Amino acid sequence: MLRLDSIRSKLLVFALLATLIPSFTTAWISYQQNKRSLTEKVTRELQSVSAQSAREMDLWIKERLYELRVFASSYEVSENLDRMARGGRKGGEQPRGRLQDYLRSVRERFADYQELLVVDSDGGAVASSAAAPTPAHLPSGWTRTIRADNAVVGDAYWDDALKKGVVVFAVPIYQPGGRLLGALTAKVDLAAVYRLLRRFTAGDSSRLFLITADGRALVGSRSGPAELTRRSLDAGSTSRLLEREGSVVEYAGLGGSGERVVGALKRVPQLDWAILAEVPASEAFRQVTRLRNVTALIVAALFVGVGLLAYFLGLLISRPLDRLREGAAKVAGGDLAVVLPIVSGGELGYVTEVFNDMTTRLRDGRRELERLSITDDLTGLFNRRYLMDMLALEIRRSRRMTHPFAVLMTDVDNFKPYNDAYGHLEGDAALARIAAILRDTSRDVDCAARYGGEEFVVLMPETEMAGAVEMAERIRTRLAGDAVIGEALTISVGVAQFPADGETPEALLARADAALYQAKRDGRNRIVRSSG
Repeated sequence: MLRLDSIRSKLLVFALLATLIPSFTTAWISYQQNKRSLTEKVTRELQSVSAQSAREMDLWIKERLYELRVFASSYEVSENLDRMARGGRKGGEQPRGRLQDYLRSVRERFADYQELLVVDSDGGAVASSAAAPTPAHLPSGWTRTIRADNAVVGDAYWDDALKKGVVVFAVPIYQPGGRLLGALTAKVDLAAVYRLLRRFTAGDSSRLFLITADGRALVGSRSGPAELTRRSLDAGSTSRLLEREGSVVEYAGLGGSGERVVGALKRVPQLDWAILAEVPASEAFRQVTRLRNVTALIVAALFVGVGLLAYFLGLLISRPLDRLREGAAKVAGGDLAVVLPIVSGGELGYVTEVFNDMTTRLRDGRRELERLSITDDLTGLFNRRYLMDMLALEIRRSRRMTHPFAVLMTDVDNFKPYNDAYGHLEGDAALARIAAILRDTSRDVDCAARYGGEEFVVLMPETEMAGAVEMAERIRTRLAGDAVIGEALTISVGVAQFPADGETPEALLARADAALYQAKRDGRNRIVRSSG
């Protein structure tokens, strides 16, 4: 039984309490901070990719409906359909032939349309681009919906005749006088949605799915429609994802193996669909698990080492213990700058050296954790959280000093094909190279940060739009002349200025993001100013 009336026992108890408690506390706090930071990182990545995919999905749907409206407004469609309605079965053969020829010509020019079909106001097939027309699955009451919304989006399903996953779009066909003649319907290949989702899939483990409001999977970034149409989320998971839209939820994923995943959902505007981004829970929290195990090993090693050391040193140590006690008390109070003088050799000198080394490691660990919390580990640039803090700080300073500042948002053009062609290691090396160019080209007062994926943001204090555009052009030119990746990759840049383009960090970044997407649409490898 341990008796506390001996020097050896007192030293053992004191050393364990004075050394392990602050060490364990610091390690536990560090673990919790890292866990929180990693969880927030996973959350931001899932939210970002689901929101971007939902926006692109909404844009894709609008583009398909716009194309169909253009086709439906053609004289060839409305005039021939009207002649068929007035000419009866025999008199309508010639207009039907012309209409079918027009539909076939459209189908040949637009590969995503598997079949174009004209139906009358009762839903009956009138003309088709296919030699053997297949029925179009329009929802009940579609005529009322198409009059009210000027479009109908049907359910996605697996078409056995086409051997493809398709979704039906329909737009109205009106007579010049405004009478509804019928509808132009299109069976759109869901492979286009598959390609869209693949574009936004980050890493080897993340997955994107297009799902319905009842949890039925339509398309996945790593699974074809034929495989996915038999899968769906359970009602509880679907309900939680919809209720907590944009937040991370843990559930049994759509991968089909029952694997636990974490995911975030974002509804597609104006439709009963949603984009679901998910990543295996084991992958998402792998670093947290590793950190927990390392922390446990460090604490266990400290417990064994300090206990044994205290036990044996207790036979020889007496008065110099006060110095160690005072130093341990300071460490317990959070002061890691403690350095004890080594005034003697032997065991006491060794204990003092161990104590000093421990506090140095704790100080180094704290500094490293502080550095990791504000930097991106791949590129060495600041991370998104630090950027948002600096944006808020710069807005307050600019308001006080009435000085403008600018924001550059850059995105690497065609990065995914580059990544697919050369591999993820080369892709990471390319991102690091671009980050180095940003860091070398920007000023010391600028803040260059990795915003997410292949997107970067440069905050330029006390800089107007003209100066920001000039800086963006230097960055773009520097990349184009780079001997390593200059011929393979380019960047598109969106530029926004405070306060003209927004008075909050979110508004300013949104303006820069909109300008960036305009640069993408204009052909990439260019700089676009915000129009706000």
